Amino acid sequence: MAAVKPVPYEYAIIQAVPRIERGELINVGVLLYSQRHDYLAARTHLDEARLLALDPGADVDAVRRALDSWDTTCQGGGAPSGMRLGERFRWLVAPRSTILRAGPVHMGLAADPAAELDRLLTLLVL
Repeated sequence: MAAVKPVPYEYAIIQAVPRIERGELINVGVLLYSQRHDYLAARTHLDEARLLALDPGADVDAVRRALDSWDTTCQGGGAPSGMRLGERFRWLVAPRSTILRAGPVHMGLAADPAAELDRLLTLLVL
């Protein structure tokens, strides 16, 4: 049985920026898009203590709801519901001035995008 050949994917780290004027951030998730696998997903983890260390007044529940909206968008819901996967990925990584933003887009190769997303979450967020 032949091994599955790795194919390109794009990913960005999802960052929480509780006080935009200070420029401090924490990594709270990873967004991964693979056109060849027709795959778009986000994996998130909010370290509440780290968030509150940056901003003791941060609305943790609002940040969690915002993170949930990234997953909703990946699954086809929310404002960009009529967009294709690649369009939704570009919409999510577009620059914004909100409490959540995507970092720069990077490229990689993987045969299993879901497993790669889990690996990246462990490496870059947890």
